[in-house]
Amino acid sequence: MMNELVAILASVTAVSLIAFIGVIFVGLKEEILKRITMVLVGFASGTLLGGAFLHLLPEAVNSEIDSITVFFYVIVGIVTFFALEKFLYWRHCHESECPTHTFVYLNLVGDGVHNFIDGMVIAATFMLSFELGLTTTLAVIFHEIPQEIGDFGVLVYGGLSRRKALVYNFISAITAVMGALLTYFLVYLRSIETLLVPFAAGGFIYIAATDLMPELHKKTHADESLVQLIVILLGIALMAFLKIFFEA
Repeated sequence: MMNELVAILASVTAVSLIAFIGVIFVGLKEEILKRITMVLVGFASGTLLGGAFLHLLPEAVNSEIDSITVFFYVIVGIVTFFALEKFLYWRHCHESECPTHTFVYLNLVGDGVHNFIDGMVIAATFMLSFELGLTTTLAVIFHEIPQEIGDFGVLVYGGLSRRKALVYNFISAITAVMGALLTYFLVYLRSIETLLVPFAAGGFIYIAATDLMPELHKKTHADESLVQLIVILLGIALMAFLKIFFEA
């Protein structure tokens, strides 16, 4: 039992530390970083859409809850994130200029829910078998790397300093530890996971479609638009590849 808990904690800690992958961009010049972050915003849009439609929603549909309930919670997620954005806009952007875009906070909330679910899934699979838990951990790690790189770009583009982006991203990531511990000690929370999955999917769809993609529309040159389309498709393609690879 203790070895199982150690394996779970080691796995979710490793997953959480991926949040610091953005440190590789810290030393770049401001002008270069702005160009890269715009690419990362597009890439994050693709990974969020791919994660929602190719990973979270299929998992929710294949769970014990019926499809109507699944899509109801997707709607709840979208509406909830809309309400959060309205509240955060009033709270943080009532000045003439807003130093930090509201999608920064929404991205952190959505990522926190997603990482919480990751922690629950990792703990649950380790409780079934060590091999399955290890396989799941590797799948989550490879899934998180592109998302965390994109998240760092989103947070910096949204107005946070690079240091704050790393710290906030890590704080959002450690919800995986909370999800794992809750699942390990309170097994009945497994039922909550099935509802969090479509809720998180709705949040991801809302962030990608209403916050990130409109930011990309601010760049109107043909070459920039082509790059944006390519990186969005790359983000989706990577999520599709991970889906196929780890289910093969």
